[in-house]
Amino acid sequence: MGGRSAKARGAAPLAALIGVGMAVALYAAPASAPPAPASVSAPPPDPAPAEVRSAAVTAPSAPVTVLATDDPAALAVAASSALFATAPVAVLAAADDPAGQTAAALVAERIGVPLLLTPAGGDPAGVAAELRRLGADTLLTSSEAVARWAGGAGLPATVGGHDDAPASLRPPAPRPSVRVLTPDHSGLLAAEATARASGARVEPVPEADPRRNTAPASPAPAADERVIALGTGFGPVELLTQRLAVAATGVALPGGGQVLFPGRLLVALYGHPGAPALGVLGEQDAAAAVARARALAAEYQPLVDEPAVPAFELIATVADSAPGPDGNYSAEATVDQLRPWVEAARAADVYVVLDLQPGRADFLSQARRYEELLAEPHVGLALDPEWRLTPDQRHREQVGSVSVDEINAVIGWLAELTRSRLLPQKLVMVHQFRTAMISGRERLDTTRDELAVLIHADGFGAADVKLTTWTVLHQAEPRGVRWGWKNFYDEDRPLFTPPQTMAVGPVPPVFVSYQ
Repeated sequence: MGGRSAKARGAAPLAALIGVGMAVALYAAPASAPPAPASVSAPPPDPAPAEVRSAAVTAPSAPVTVLATDDPAALAVAASSALFATAPVAVLAAADDPAGQTAAALVAERIGVPLLLTPAGGDPAGVAAELRRLGADTLLTSSEAVARWAGGAGLPATVGGHDDAPASLRPPAPRPSVRVLTPDHSGLLAAEATARASGARVEPVPEADPRRNTAPASPAPAADERVIALGTGFGPVELLTQRLAVAATGVALPGGGQVLFPGRLLVALYGHPGAPALGVLGEQDAAAAVARARALAAEYQPLVDEPAVPAFELIATVADSAPGPDGNYSAEATVDQLRPWVEAARAADVYVVLDLQPGRADFLSQARRYEELLAEPHVGLALDPEWRLTPDQRHREQVGSVSVDEINAVIGWLAELTRSRLLPQKLVMVHQFRTAMISGRERLDTTRDELAVLIHADGFGAADVKLTTWTVLHQAEPRGVRWGWKNFYDEDRPLFTPPQTMAVGPVPPVFVSYQ
C-alpha cells in the first residue's frame, strides 16, 4: 500500500498525509459489501475489523546485562535493542527536549513501542539503524523538528504526530521476569519508557547499588529472570551480579540497607567486657551497655539526617605487658567469651567492631581467630597499630606501627569472607594518631566493594592537640577512605560535645567512639 512509504513535512495526522478515507496507514481498507437488492433497503456494511499488531519483545540471554553508556540517546537505542525484536511503530522525541520526551513517553508506554531520541546533528547513537532493525513503518514524532529529522533520515516509514498512534496497537503483556534497573533521579526517561513499554519492571536503585535499597527484599529471583541495568553507574556485570546476590538475601545492617556509608552515623562504646580500665564498654554488662550506647547515639541523632546507630567497639585481643603462653604480648579472648556481647548487639540492632591489639602477632592471624563472629552481618573489624610490636619491642616503651601491606592482607581476606557469604558491607577501621604508625598509608586498599575502610583518629588531650592530629592525618589521605573520631571521658580536656564532634571538618566523622 502506497501510504506506507509516504513522508510528511511535519507532525500532521496520518489521514491527511495518505488520503481521506484511510484512517490509519498501517491497515488495508475494508472490502466492499455486495450490492443489496433494489427492493430492499440494506444497512451500511459493518467495517472489517482492524488488524491488531503489536511489537515483539525479547530479552538478553544472560541473567545480568549492563547497558554501559550514559548518553540518553545511545541508552534509548540500547534499551530498544535489548528489549524489542520488532516494532511496527516507534515514537521519537528530541534529545534536548525534556517536555517532549515526557509526552512521548506516555504514548510509547500506552501502545507498547520503543521511544528513541533524535540528535541535533548527525546520528551518533544509531537511531536510524535501530529503526530499520525494528522494522518500524510508522514513526510518531513529538515536534516539527523531530518530524523533519525522521522525514530526512531515509527511512521507509510514514511520519506522523502522537495523535496518529494506531488505536488497535496492543502493548506487550507484563513481563515480571524482566527487571530493568535505573539510577534514581536519573533523567533516563526514554530508556525507562521503552522498558515499561516492553512489559518489563522498572526499579529505581539508589546510587545504582541494589544493596542500598532499604525496602523489604524481593523474593529470590527465578531461574529465568533477566536483569538489565541502565548506565555505567552500575559497574561491570560481575560487580552488579554480586550486589544483586547480596540484595536478594534481604539481610540488613543496623540502621537499614546493606551499605554502611553514607547512610548512618555509628556511635560506639569502646572497651573490653568486664574491664572498666580499658574503656566504658566494660563498666556494665551487655544489656546495660546496649542501653548506654542507645542513649549516646540519641544525642547525635538531631545532628545528622541519617540514622545515628549505636555500636560496640569490642576489644577482642588486648595488649599485654606479659608475653603470655604464646609469647606474643597479646591476650586473646575466645569466641565463646565474646559471643554473648555479639548476640546481645544483634538483638538490639547494635553494630559491633572487633578490635585487635596484636602485640608481636600479625593482624591477619588474629583476625582469622574470629572468623565465626565476623561471618555475622553486623560485625566489622578494627586494627590498632599502636599495639603492633616488632620482635624486639614491648608495649608502652614505644608506639607500635604496621606496614600497609599487612593491613591490605586483612582487607583482602575479610573482603573475600564477606563476598563468599553474601554479607552486607563490612567496616574495616584502622586506628591512627601519628603518621608513622602506618607505613605506606597512601597504598591503603579502599577498592573492595565488600568493605568500607575507615581511619580512626584516636588521639587524646587538649582540644587544640586533638584538632591538630585530625588535620595532620587528613593530609594526603588515601582515596575513598572514611573517617572516625574518638572522645576520651578522662583524658580529653575538655570533652568534645556531640555538636563539636560533628563540626570538626573538613568532613564530619561517620564513626564516633567513646573510651
